[in-house]
Amino acid sequence: MVNEGSKNRETTELQLLTAVDELVKEKGFEGLGINAIASKAGFSKMLIYRYFNSLEGLIAAYIQKHDYWINFNEELPDKEHLGDFIKELFKKEIKALREDYTLRHLYRWELTNNNKFVRELREKREEKGLLLLNQLGNINGYSQKEVAAIATLISASISYLVLLEENCQVYNGIPLQEEKGWEQLQHGINLMIDLCLLKDKK
Repeated sequence: MVNEGSKNRETTELQLLTAVDELVKEKGFEGLGINAIASKAGFSKMLIYRYFNSLEGLIAAYIQKHDYWINFNEELPDKEHLGDFIKELFKKEIKALREDYTLRHLYRWELTNNNKFVRELREKREEKGLLLLNQLGNINGYSQKEVAAIATLISASISYLVLLEENCQVYNGIPLQEEKGWEQLQHGINLMIDLCLLKDKK
């Protein structure tokens, strides 16, 4: 039996997170504030403090709900299909971040903060990431250090370039604001993954 209080809280939290999304899209990150979010959602601002502790806690909750890696929960493939699986992972990361305007802007906020909510976010992302890296390494025979270095370079590059895209047309001749540019980047990622997996064929 569902607890009515828990159900109401879940609904309220979702409406507050939706208000964050709408405000960022309408007014940019600068439009976020306790009063503005409460007004947008139609609730007392005291509910933000009760459920999220602060504006920072609410922002971190939005990131956690939408972060690709924190929410990753796919079944891993066998070794034969590992290459295609990893390529698809990074393709989905690009898609998820490029399609979420609010998440991109809140990532910029995260990069400039180190409060307890941000530290908790990073710990959750790190925990999920290390688990995935170890599992992938076990499938392919790579050490955790090798897998971590390769995955970090690719994923960090994706994050940087997606965040840069909004205000930068070209990077190393690649048109970031055009689909053909991202197709070129995806091709490069796929090539890197194929080269890494050649280790097993030698």
